[in-house]
Amino acid sequence: MKAIIYTTSGGPDVLTLTRDRPVPEPGPGEVRVAVRVSGVNPTDWKSRAAGSRAAEQVPNQDGSGVVDAVGRGVAAERVGERVWLWESAYQRADGTAQEYVVLPARQAVPLPAHASFDLGASLGIPFLTAHRALTVADGGPQRLAPGALAGRTVLVAGGAGAVGNAAIQLARWAGAPVITTVSSPQKAALAAAAGAHHVVDYRAQDAETEIRGIAPDGVHIVVEVAPAANAALDLAVTAPDAVIAFYADDGATVAVPSRPSMAANLRWQGVLVYTVPTAAKDHAVAAVSAALADDALHVGEGAGLPLHHFPLAETGAAHAAVESGAVGKVLVNVSA
Repeated sequence: MKAIIYTTSGGPDVLTLTRDRPVPEPGPGEVRVAVRVSGVNPTDWKSRAAGSRAAEQVPNQDGSGVVDAVGRGVAAERVGERVWLWESAYQRADGTAQEYVVLPARQAVPLPAHASFDLGASLGIPFLTAHRALTVADGGPQRLAPGALAGRTVLVAGGAGAVGNAAIQLARWAGAPVITTVSSPQKAALAAAAGAHHVVDYRAQDAETEIRGIAPDGVHIVVEVAPAANAALDLAVTAPDAVIAFYADDGATVAVPSRPSMAANLRWQGVLVYTVPTAAKDHAVAAVSAALADDALHVGEGAGLPLHHFPLAETGAAHAAVESGAVGKVLVNVSA
């Protein structure tokens, strides 16, 4: 079968196409999926760029496709099921940039008929990250559902990014008023298309004044992409007992203002989806599935997340696009 592999760290050029990789067989508790679309995330290129591999590594955590074989202990009825995939390559050698992938059955989640394979491949890391960020506040909820965030105002930093887009869609589905910050009119249009109720261009507006005007009592949950750059703003616009959930490293040390944070009982909460507790991961998968069933999640320009497609042989170019900051979601077409 065709697959993209690498055996050493480096730039996108270390990714090579092979046409003779053996088709894997599912073991107990596993399924084999004929991959249609592979999703690319920042952690995919970062994993490729850092550290060496003793054997072949297939990149990319997320994807979508059709179950075509099951291992012992998995219901035979799953064969033919459309699925979305998450964390395929985490602590494993087999990511989704190949025609067939074997992985634990729980990591191949049913994809409704109305949901495209592009949407399925866009879920995984961004939506599970966003769910965790939206559910770490004191008092929960542990799992998002319609109305679960009613009465809590959410601020999403970087609403035009993949996780930002996911956070907007999930928070709105869960009933929260959503404010987002962006850096340009073009990104503002994308964040509005995602469903944000209020969009603040921090380069053209005074973000603190605008956010406090929208939420005079402060925001309750911040989904933060740039914790070091935005620490002062987050402190200025949060309500007492708020949580600032940061999921990305913006390259600088975060200087937490200790006394004001203590006085307001703020929580600065790191989020790394790969090491999230198993129960929280299960809640996230279930919530994303419920939102999918409600037809509440979408991708594409009209949903604030432009799609950029690459053929399998150009997976290196797809990684380069993500590394260079492509706005939207980068996808690799594995098979028709």
